Amino acid sequence: MAEPIRNKRPDPATAPTPQNTPAANAPISSHAQQPGVASIKEEDLDRAAAASIFAQNPQLVSLIQGRLGGLIGRSSGYIESLPADVKRRVAGLKGIQKEHSKLEAEFQEEVLQLEKKYFAKFTPLYEQRAEIVNGKKEPSDEHVKAGEEEQDAVKSEGEEAAAPKEEAPQTAVKGIPEFWLSSMKNQVSLAEMITDRDEEALKKLTDIRMEYLDKPGFRLIFEFDENDFFTNKTITKTYFYQNESGYGGDFIYDHAEGDKIEWKPGQDLTVRVEQKKQRNKNTKQTRIVKKTVPTESFFNFFSPPKAPTEDDDDAASDIEERLELDYQLGEDIKEKLIPRAIDWFTGEALAFEEFDEEDLEDFDDDDEDDVDDDDDQDEDDEDESDDDEDGSKPKQEAADCKQS
Repeated sequence: MAEPIRNKRPDPATAPTPQNTPAANAPISSHAQQPGVASIKEEDLDRAAAASIFAQNPQLVSLIQGRLGGLIGRSSGYIESLPADVKRRVAGLKGIQKEHSKLEAEFQEEVLQLEKKYFAKFTPLYEQRAEIVNGKKEPSDEHVKAGEEEQDAVKSEGEEAAAPKEEAPQTAVKGIPEFWLSSMKNQVSLAEMITDRDEEALKKLTDIRMEYLDKPGFRLIFEFDENDFFTNKTITKTYFYQNESGYGGDFIYDHAEGDKIEWKPGQDLTVRVEQKKQRNKNTKQTRIVKKTVPTESFFNFFSPPKAPTEDDDDAASDIEERLELDYQLGEDIKEKLIPRAIDWFTGEALAFEEFDEEDLEDFDDDDEDDVDDDDDQDEDDEDESDDDEDGSKPKQEAADCKQS
């Protein structure tokens, strides 16, 4: 069961009542200025005027939103004005709610223990999968038969059987090559992070596992064969939760830590080298200057963002968004990729993914942008051939089944 992310524990606040300040930002709308007595035409006119004012003054909108945001959770004084006997009843309800919260926390703890119990039963199956993928053993006839029956069951009734193809002479193949890379490329959130350069390293993935921590949290374990990029045999990333449960008894995500990748010389996939010409003003001689800059890569996943500090107010929202995305990626690997890796490899899992129309439109737009970017890049290359363009952008075509 996925454990919800919450970057912040909600501040204790007075429960909203019809007289209290709402617990969410009020929308900026024409209702900010209501006419006393007006006809429908006058009201429509006021709404249009207000909308025009806000459209021409984005700073005003931002100011009002900031003021409203500062009122969230503040009491209007309604609770404080209640008679003593009513206040006593309110306090009693809070006491009952406290008992409820304790039960919720116990429930979440028991759910976690149940997850661990069944994870212990899943583990031998994952070990069998790893052995087959890496060519250490062959699947049993019983498993093969069950898998073929599953394939036949998912075929549509009107689908005609394909004519058998003449099979070319085959050379011996060990296990299932590029199993994990193909599975990851079919998982939308992961596919967006994988660049062309990353693929060569991810082809060497032999297994992706997870384990629970002694306290609430989990660790993702990526196992690699010998490769040209780094010396690590395993790279792990650990997700930690706060000691105290949150509102509703859920575990609250705290932070993540990733292993340091021991890159081989010149093989760091998380950076790229830019080359620029510099000309000496006096001698007029030119020289090539190389500069290492960060670039997009799946392996940035192992360097998770840090929680914002009090000094990072301006960038807090951006960091929190990155933290939430980072946590969700970990959850997708834990809850989707690892348990059903074969369904991601074949692409069958895509049928059970929910895609918003906006997401699909974004994919189309991105494809068009990529074409434009390529054209622009060609023009830039003609003007400036100094920059090294070895940092590929992540692919965004994950909605289609891919086998590397």
